[in-house]
Amino acid sequence: MSETLPIPEAILEVVEPSGGRRPVKILKSPFRIGRGQEAANDLQLPDKRISRNCAAVVYGDGKFRLEDLGQRHGVFINGEKIQSHPLQDGDTITFGMADSYSMVFRRGPVAKTVDQILDGLEHAQEVEPGARELRHLSLLLETTALLQSQLPMEDLLARVVDHAIEVTGADRGVLLQAEREGRTHPVLARQRGGRSLEPEGVRVSSTAVRQALKGQKSIVVENMEQVALREARSVAELDLRSLVVIPLLTLSQLGAGDATYVPSPEDLLGLLYLDSRRPVAFSQLERKVLDALASEAASVLDNARLVQIELERRRLEQELTIAREIQQALLPKDFKQYTHLQVTGINRSCLAVGGDYFDLMELEADRTAFVIADVCGKGLGAALVTAMLQGTFSAMTLGKEPTQVFAHVNRFICEHSEVQRYATLFFGTVDTGGELTYVNAGHLPPLLVRDGRAEAVMGAECLPIGLVAEATFAARSQKLQPDDTLVLYTDGITEAVDTQDEQFGIERLQEAVSRHATANVQDLQAAILAEVEEFTRGAYQADDITVLIVRYRGRSGAE
Repeated sequence: MSETLPIPEAILEVVEPSGGRRPVKILKSPFRIGRGQEAANDLQLPDKRISRNCAAVVYGDGKFRLEDLGQRHGVFINGEKIQSHPLQDGDTITFGMADSYSMVFRRGPVAKTVDQILDGLEHAQEVEPGARELRHLSLLLETTALLQSQLPMEDLLARVVDHAIEVTGADRGVLLQAEREGRTHPVLARQRGGRSLEPEGVRVSSTAVRQALKGQKSIVVENMEQVALREARSVAELDLRSLVVIPLLTLSQLGAGDATYVPSPEDLLGLLYLDSRRPVAFSQLERKVLDALASEAASVLDNARLVQIELERRRLEQELTIAREIQQALLPKDFKQYTHLQVTGINRSCLAVGGDYFDLMELEADRTAFVIADVCGKGLGAALVTAMLQGTFSAMTLGKEPTQVFAHVNRFICEHSEVQRYATLFFGTVDTGGELTYVNAGHLPPLLVRDGRAEAVMGAECLPIGLVAEATFAARSQKLQPDDTLVLYTDGITEAVDTQDEQFGIERLQEAVSRHATANVQDLQAAILAEVEEFTRGAYQADDITVLIVRYRGRSGAE
């Protein structure tokens, strides 16, 4: 005859949908849990949504384990779905439904639960008031403990509302979430006895809700016959005799501690609403417990809100990263060795994406176009306009005349006033003979480096694109000599500031370029950036930086 190994003392503290608790001792292994007797269950849970073969607690190798035997909604330990998992003292067991049974696993001698002690006290009339207050305090402690668990948010809020119903003696409790423009919508509704209600189908006193929203203060009516609110149509239609409406505030305002502070609409998360067809009477302690329960509900909602904000921030950050990668990918990287030109350029955005860009386009075998642009503003809006401009100016390769393209883009942006962006551009073409044709639409004058000196030339003669719909654009020409160098830049260079808020300026840029006039284009670019960085060391920069350098090699370079 085989000898059964003894099982250490352990219990399952069963929490009923109504909120009541009872201990059940684990006397055997496996200890079966499910609906009805036909499956030889040791613990029967009369909920039709729980499977007949639901779960089992198994003891072996000195440990208790919980196994899922086929519960249709799953078996969960501390909010995590399991198939077979070790049990630790204090683990919460649920079955995938917010308004059904749950259990807490306890190892050790069976002791009376708080509910059993309180139930005994409540039967002793001489201590009934004290027992009632102890019960309410136990509900508050239980709610606080639940917040530390891993239960889903909906389950936590359901428990909080159930406890609030028990404290107030209300018939119903509804959690209303705040929306913009002073509106609310129900997200959870419960009925006395721990039963769920369809939130959208529950009517509440709209007058009481409006008053609580307007004043952002609690409304507690113990007997509707004694207040003017009884005249409200919704109160009369619902036949209400008592109600409670408590604003739920953000965590920052819950902890503000300033009695004179009036919360702003942004601080309001929602309302905890409870009503009854019977008058009630609250003690001072019950009001404090009710306020504390409302604070716990606000804490759950605010934490969920903060989590959502963080997820949204990460999503936006990821999208900005992708946008930056796309924007940078559209810029020239490996500068082609043109027969008649040496070219280099760089773009640095002060934000994830920016409003500066430059580009190079080979029009024919003997003619190359280049463009630099600065869209007003920064961020995604400016970046979208730069992408549009870059795509448009790529039409130069189709043989379109620059002035026609300028006029078309200008009209397009002006006609779409919602774009609310204009751009300065410098567009030029250079052929193998050194003939430079350009249009300067409100952009900073390039520096022409010739014979070791840098001078600002080819100033703006046209308005920026997108400013005036009727603007006209004219092209100008200039002959370049061999080794002439054009340094084009955006105002992120000249308006870079030091710690004293002094700007780098055009003169410092000219001096820096002149000092390095004989360097190759890559070294010249590096020298410009280095001097700007040295000048601005330690100061925040609020604009994008873009540099484009074009050096004409002469006709001999093309041969």
